Amino acid sequence: MGLPASPPMTLGSYPASGIDVLVVGTGLAGLAAALECTRKGHSVRVLERNSTINTAGDMYFMGLSATRFFKHWPDLAAEYNKISLHDAWIETFKHDGEQMIAPLKVSDRLRAQGLDPNTPPGTFQMRPLVYKMFVRQVEKLGISIEYHCRIVDYQEDESKGKAIAVTSDGKNYEADVIIAADGVGSKSQSIVGGQVKAKPSGRAMWRAAFPIEHVDKNPKVREFFTMVNGGDPIVRTWLGPSSYALTLTRSDTMIWIMNHDASGSEAESWNNTIDNDEVLEGMDKMPGSTKWAPIFKDLVALTPPNTIVNFELLWRNPQPSWCSPGARVIQIGDAAHSFLPASGNGATQAIEDAVSLASCLQIGGKSNIPQSVRTHIRFRFIRTSCAQKLGFSNAELLQETDWEKVKLDPRRAAPKLPKWIFNHDPEEYAYENYDKSVDSMNRGVDMADEDRIPPNYPPGHKYEPWNIETIMEDMRQGKSVDLGPGDWS
Repeated sequence: MGLPASPPMTLGSYPASGIDVLVVGTGLAGLAAALECTRKGHSVRVLERNSTINTAGDMYFMGLSATRFFKHWPDLAAEYNKISLHDAWIETFKHDGEQMIAPLKVSDRLRAQGLDPNTPPGTFQMRPLVYKMFVRQVEKLGISIEYHCRIVDYQEDESKGKAIAVTSDGKNYEADVIIAADGVGSKSQSIVGGQVKAKPSGRAMWRAAFPIEHVDKNPKVREFFTMVNGGDPIVRTWLGPSSYALTLTRSDTMIWIMNHDASGSEAESWNNTIDNDEVLEGMDKMPGSTKWAPIFKDLVALTPPNTIVNFELLWRNPQPSWCSPGARVIQIGDAAHSFLPASGNGATQAIEDAVSLASCLQIGGKSNIPQSVRTHIRFRFIRTSCAQKLGFSNAELLQETDWEKVKLDPRRAAPKLPKWIFNHDPEEYAYENYDKSVDSMNRGVDMADEDRIPPNYPPGHKYEPWNIETIMEDMRQGKSVDLGPGDWS
C-alpha cells in the first residue's frame, strides 16, 4: 500500500506503479492529473482535441485546498507565489455605482469575515498565468501530449482490463485507465450512464481582459479604475438585481466580468466574442429600478474589439456515476461536475479530483484499478455536490443582495468561503481513509451512509439527490436556496 503523504514527496519519491494512464483534455483538471499521476509513479500520456493548449481567459478563484499539493512541486510553488496577488484590495459597490464597502486589503476583509488572513481560503488568479505555469511543468517533465485528437467515443474491454478512447479519424488509444477531463461536452457521458447532454443554465458571463493602456482612452475611467495604495491591485465587486460583476485592475491588465441572463449569442468557448454594443444594450435591459453605473458602461465601451467573450454556463445535474461499468474510464473536473462561477469552486474541485484520483490509483496499485476509481468517487461525489449547491446560494447572495443587512454586517455582501472546503487536503484524505472506504464499499454501505470516515463536506449533512430545475424554480419564486442540514460555515 502507499506511504503517508504528509511530508513533501517530490518527483521520484514513488516507485513505478505499472499503471498506464491516458488523460483526455488539457484544462486544469487534465494538466493537474498528468502531473500528479506522473509523480505517483504512473505512466502518463495526454490527448488534446485542439492544435495547442488554450491558455486564454481572465481570472478565477483558486482555493487553498487545490494548491496544497504544490508542496511536492517546488517549481510550481515558487511560480504560483510569484504570480499571486499578495497585496490585493477589494471594494464593493451597488450596481448603480454607490459605494457600499470602502477599499480594504483582502487580508482585512478576511479578518472581518472571521477568517485567518495568514491562511486565506484562496486567491483570485489570472487564468493565463496559472495555465502557462502548469503547461511549463508538463513540458519540463516531457509528458507526451498528442494534439488534434478529438475523442468521439469511450469504450472498455473488461476481459483485457483496458479502456479505449476513439478519435474522430478512427484511431484507438488504449490504457489501463482513461481520465476523461474534456469538459461538460465529454463523450464519456454515454459510457458512464449519466445525463448525456449538458443543458443551458439560463445564465452566461460577459468576460474581458485587455492591456491596461486602453483605460487611458477615457480619463474618468482611468481615474475611477485606478490601483490603490501606490500601485496595489484591486478587485471591485458590483452587486445588482439578478446580476453581479467583478473588475480587477493590475499594473498591466484590466479585467471585467459580468453575470447575466442568457441572450442567445452565448457559447461555451473562449473564442465567442461579441461587440461592446451588445453588452451595453443588455445592461440597459437588466431588471431593477436603477440602471448600471455609467462608469462601468464607459469601461465596457472602451474595451478593444474582439475582446469581450460571451461565455455560456452549461449545467449537468449531480450524478454519482462518474465511471464506466468496469471503472476503467473515469470523469474528472467539468466532465463530472459543472460549477456556476459564483461557487468559486470550479478550478478548485477540478484540481482536487486530479490529486485524489492519482493518490487512490497509487494506493490500490495496478491490480486494483477499478476499486481505486470507485473509492475516489466515494471521496468526491458528495463533496462536489455540496460545493455545486453552494454556488447557487452564493449566486442568490450576489444577485439579490439585502443592502440594509449589509450596512449592519458587511459579511453579507461576500460569498460563502466555508472551512470544510478550504481546509481539505484531498491527498491526505485519500491516504487516511482509503482502506476504510474500501471495506465499507465491499460491505455494501452506500456513500451517503458512510460513518467510518470523517466527512469532507458540511458536518452533519445528509446527501439527498437534487437538481437545477427545482432550485431555479425556487429562486424565481423568491425562495432561498435550501442547502439542507449540516454546518455549512
